Amino acid sequence: MTTPIVQIRHLTKRLGNKTIIDNLSFEVPRGEIFGFLGPNGAGKTTTIRMMVGLMSISEGEVLINGHSIKHEFEAAIAQIGAIVENPEMYKYLTGYQNLLHFARMSPNVSKERINEVIKLVALGNRIHDKVKTYSLGMRQRLGVAQALLHKPALLILDEPTNGLDPAGIRELRDYLKKLTQEDNISVIVSSHLLSEMELLCDRVAIIQHGKLTDVRLVKDYLNESELVKVIFKVDQQEAALQIIKTRTNFSANAIHSQIELSLNYDQIAEVNAIWVQNGIKVYSIQSIVPTLEDTFLQMTGSDPIA
Repeated sequence: MTTPIVQIRHLTKRLGNKTIIDNLSFEVPRGEIFGFLGPNGAGKTTTIRMMVGLMSISEGEVLINGHSIKHEFEAAIAQIGAIVENPEMYKYLTGYQNLLHFARMSPNVSKERINEVIKLVALGNRIHDKVKTYSLGMRQRLGVAQALLHKPALLILDEPTNGLDPAGIRELRDYLKKLTQEDNISVIVSSHLLSEMELLCDRVAIIQHGKLTDVRLVKDYLNESELVKVIFKVDQQEAALQIIKTRTNFSANAIHSQIELSLNYDQIAEVNAIWVQNGIKVYSIQSIVPTLEDTFLQMTGSDPIA
């Protein structure tokens, strides 16, 4: 069996008498995009900082491709490319000069590799301009390029879509998926854009108050309930409601000229047939599938996220 690229074992961080991260354990296999979600102050960035050696570990272990961050730091960190919080670049240098500078810190990063990552993040037209002239989104893309220079096995991105416009977010999403599928790189992403995480990630971990609440496939979060919210648009709302109350035990709510029910798919057909048989015209039926955001807010008590 292939060793997971990331193994987090009972990871704990204490500051004085306060436990910031409490006994986290999870794994990330190769070739997966793993989302890390949590309310504001839940401990996402603290966990990431311990994973890349920017913060000491009170208890537990972080293994990157089998190497311990605590005991084999150089071997472990060589497997990682990361942007933690914001990409830090030398603003008085050009984008290319920044990449050249970072390339010198890693063995065997050729100029061909530098040109390859420039093309991957679509900065070719501005790479020889000074970074101080870059937009936030361009600096974010340059940070991703820098993190990929040494061909890491694991890419860690803390809020990678900050400053990106919708087209840029989609480009980054497509590129990260390509990385995992073609190069078998694993990606850990922390983000507050839940709709984007839903589109991007294979699995998601939810952390709250420093504790791991759940780790699950994104599709499992979305398919958790057999019931879906269904909105019916009908011509006789009061009559339609009365029929539902007398003919079924379904709970129905009137919303403007529409009726909302929670049903499984067989019951949708049943309700529609009852109304049609009783002379109610049904103009539209809309199923509202729960989103990752709905599930997240339900699990975390609607805490704000960051």
